[in-house]
Amino acid sequence: MLLSVIVPLYNEEEIVEKTFLTLEEELKNIEHQIIFVNDGSKDRTREILEQLLQKTPYNELVNFSRNFGHQAAFSAGLQHAKGEAVVIIDGDLQDPPSLIHEMLAKWQEGYQVVYAQRHKRRGESLFKRFSAFCFYRIIHSLTNIEIPPDTGDFRLMDRVVVDQLNSLPERSRFLRGLVCWVGFKKTGILYDRAERTAGVSKYPLRKMIRLAIDGITGFSTTPLKISFLIGVLATIIAFGVFIWSILEKILFPETTVPGWASLMTAIVFFGGIQLISIGILGEYIGRIYDEVKQRPLYIEDKK
Repeated sequence: MLLSVIVPLYNEEEIVEKTFLTLEEELKNIEHQIIFVNDGSKDRTREILEQLLQKTPYNELVNFSRNFGHQAAFSAGLQHAKGEAVVIIDGDLQDPPSLIHEMLAKWQEGYQVVYAQRHKRRGESLFKRFSAFCFYRIIHSLTNIEIPPDTGDFRLMDRVVVDQLNSLPERSRFLRGLVCWVGFKKTGILYDRAERTAGVSKYPLRKMIRLAIDGITGFSTTPLKISFLIGVLATIIAFGVFIWSILEKILFPETTVPGWASLMTAIVFFGGIQLISIGILGEYIGRIYDEVKQRPLYIEDKK
């Protein structure tokens, strides 16, 4: 049985050697293939890996021509994976490689997807924990797929699941959602996520928001329906303001500035609704535009 392990890396020179040695130690009794995906790192990550992999020719290093992003790196790894089972794990060692053995045990029981579910998140700010909590609950309420709460991309997948994911052509990928969308038999394993041992997080607030938008718009049209309902509500409120303006003119003719209240209310209210609606529509149209261009998800520099 061959196990493939996919590890995306971006500017991880401080920890990449420790990650490599830790994975090799954990997998020493398993026939394995580690696929490191260098997502356009600007530091010495590539150089360090090229030296390390000279001693383990069964492992692979895929280099991107520039930074294409976390989800693209995982997707590239899935394309290169040859194993009957495939694990995806971040390269910062916050997710414990020792959990791979438990995942393999569940896989041998017949589960085709074994995801790691965070019980505690050490070393993360209150804001990040709160935003993650809200994100999973929001996406659960907006979509018709069951994405387990508090799960990242760390998981094991059977070959049949990987083949289905590789057949999906879309560019704006939200991998943990796609894994749930394709189906198959799943189970989870609880674990405590550790602090980073070196380096800094490569997922700032901007990238977190982008991932959340990809997750929601990729699996739900509910925002468009909400936009429509807001438009209906705005029309009802505007009609109420119109009636109120007429009554005010009749009841308080001396103190009322003609047309001011109704005009300003209508301009501000409808302007806000239109901007929100256009923004939601633009997000979906932008996704269509990206798909129509048919550009590759990533470009490899050298393997």
